[in-house]
Amino acid sequence: MGRNRSGVLELAVLGELNKTPMHGYELRKRLSAVLGAFRALSYGSLYPCLHELLAAGLIAEEHDEAGPGTPAAATGTARSRSGRRSLKAYRLTAEGKERLAELLGEGGPAAWEDDEFGVHFAFFGQTRADVRLRILEGRRSRLEERMEAIRAAFTRTRERVDSYTLELHRHGLESVEREVRWLNELIASERQAGGPDNISEPDNISEKESS
Repeated sequence: MGRNRSGVLELAVLGELNKTPMHGYELRKRLSAVLGAFRALSYGSLYPCLHELLAAGLIAEEHDEAGPGTPAAATGTARSRSGRRSLKAYRLTAEGKERLAELLGEGGPAAWEDDEFGVHFAFFGQTRADVRLRILEGRRSRLEERMEAIRAAFTRTRERVDSYTLELHRHGLESVEREVRWLNELIASERQAGGPDNISEPDNISEKESS
């Protein structure tokens, strides 16, 4: 799967399924609740991702009978012998756990950007301490660069734009400054807990096991 949105969705799906197997509609609800960027996530974008993960052997599907009131979009086309719809449940395979560990270990520049940082942060509980710290420090560095660019633009244009545009610039600057302060607190907390020397095991990623 490519990076950007599809790669972020891959990480989010594997991360959620690592907690517990889920039906498609349950997974979509979890993604919508946990990841603000995916609040508008549709079955049309989720299911192609699931199909790719299935084809790659990173997840497997099981079937059980759908209960009353189960959304039709969450079910497969198969029916059980009783005539009730057969509901697909997705679970992570051993290969999927390895792929998730690989994705969670990616603490480079891509993880610092707006599209990916929030998703990585949502799964910090499954991420090694040194990677968490690297992502937080990288994100802070990226925002400090943005903050300087906004200040420079503010200085250059303040005499040539109206008061509403200036307020928009000021609002953007304040938002970045708030996030930098928040990151400073998180970084201090990580370092106090041991920082890069505290290479803790992720919470929910087990050793390789048979799928």
